[in-house]
Amino acid sequence: MSFPDDLSAAAIAVAGRLATALDALPPSRVRDAMGHALHGGKGLRGYLVLESCALHDVDRARALSAAAAIEAMHAYSLVHDDLPAMDDDAMRRGRPTVHIAYDEATAILAGDALQTLAFELCAQTGDAALTGALARAAGAQGMVLGQALDIEAETAPEPLTLDQIIHLQQGKTGALFGWSCTAGPMLAGADTAPLSAYAEALGLAFQIADDILDTEGDAATAGKRLQKDAEAGKATFVSLLGLQAAKDRAAGLISQACDALSPYGARADSLRQAARFVISRDR
Repeated sequence: MSFPDDLSAAAIAVAGRLATALDALPPSRVRDAMGHALHGGKGLRGYLVLESCALHDVDRARALSAAAAIEAMHAYSLVHDDLPAMDDDAMRRGRPTVHIAYDEATAILAGDALQTLAFELCAQTGDAALTGALARAAGAQGMVLGQALDIEAETAPEPLTLDQIIHLQQGKTGALFGWSCTAGPMLAGADTAPLSAYAEALGLAFQIADDILDTEGDAATAGKRLQKDAEAGKATFVSLLGLQAAKDRAAGLISQACDALSPYGARADSLRQAARFVISRDR
C-alpha cells in the first residue's frame, strides 16, 4: 500500500472513532459545528500517533483514542484560528470555516467543545501522563503560546528574526507534532528521545513547507486562503531565507528527521514516508 493510501486508511479509522464520540453527544447546533470542523483534513497528526503506537506495540484501541484526541485538538485550534479576532479566514479544508457556516458564537463554543473532547478521548487511554503532556503541548507553553506570538508579530514594529520565527513555530505547530510522535513511547513506557528528535525536525519542516505553499501554492487545491502572511507584511521562512533556500532547509530537516529514526531500522519506514510527504504535499 502506498503512503497516501496508508494516510487515508488511518484518517478513516480516526474519523470513525471521532464519529462515535460525536454520536454520544446530545444533538445540538454545536455538535453539528464540531462535525463540520472535523470533516476533511489530512489526518497527519493522527497518523503519526497510530504509527508511533504501532512501533511500540500499543493496543490499537488506546492508539485510536490518542489519535482521535490529537485530531480533535487540532480541529479546535483551526476553528479558533479562523475567527475574525484571529486570522479571519472564510475557507478551511475546501469548505466555509465554522464561523461562516454557522456563526461566530457557535464556532467559539464548538472549538471549546472539541478541546474538551480531546482531553476526554486522551483520558480513555488510561495514561494520566499522556493527558498532562497534551495539556502542556496545547496550552500556554505550547500551541497557544505560539499562536499568541504569531498575533503579536502582526503589530510588532520590526519583522521577526529567523530565530524568533523558529521559536514561534515550535509552539504553534511543533508542540502538537511532538505530542503525536511521542504518544507511542509514552504509552509503552519507552524512550521518547528518538521520536522527539524526529518530531522537532518534522514540525519545523512542515511549517517551512506551509510557508512555501503560501507563496506558490494553489488556493483551490490547498482549500484555504493563501499569501495572507505576505499581505500582512509578516516575516516568514520564505521572506527571510528566499524560496529556494527555504526548500533546501526543509529538505535538510527531513533528512535529519529520517536519521533520528535509525534506532528503529526498517520498522520506521512509514514514518520516513510521512516525513517526505510533509515537503511534497500541495495542501
